[in-house]
Amino acid sequence: METTASHISIRLATEADNTNLIRLAALDSAAAPNGSVLVADVGGDIVAAHSLAKARSIADPFRPTAEIRELLELRARQAA
Repeated sequence: METTASHISIRLATEADNTNLIRLAALDSAAAPNGSVLVADVGGDIVAAHSLAKARSIADPFRPTAEIRELLELRARQAA
């Protein structure tokens, strides 16, 4: 996997992430995920999120996130 990011953190979203998830959903023209959500944080920015309840992802369309979304989906399967 090749990415320009030096560090990707995958973690569960917290209430403090709600504003960033709403912003990300607006960029992706999708509804903001709710409930248990995994997020991918690159350099302090949430660039993708994956809903554990609905098994769907959103991501920043202006950044290369296809591989990051794959990581989120893999982690979600591991956590199930």
